Amino acid sequence: MADQTNRVTLVLIARLPTEGIEDFRAYEDAVLPLLSEFNGRLERRLRNPNGTVEVHIVSFASDADFQNYRNDPRRIARAWLLEKSSAKLELLPMMNVP
Repeated sequence: MADQTNRVTLVLIARLPTEGIEDFRAYEDAVLPLLSEFNGRLERRLRNPNGTVEVHIVSFASDADFQNYRNDPRRIARAWLLEKSSAKLELLPMMNVP
């Protein structure tokens, strides 16, 4: 299926100071609902017990959809929350292993 072949899968690892957890969650609450508008899907969201590490597995139908999501003005308008959280982010493009 061509749709699956072009699909982009990303893993986001966010490391948060305790004092940044609330701002990070507010940012995520604002931007994660936008995913579906850009053919994106939150496949899995994981968090360690104290909330200082969060992992998202996200996929998009194409790289263009991912770029459009990243450039959405509503997402950009909330970036201050992410910055205020002092999250250290690692974004990794991934692929399925047969």
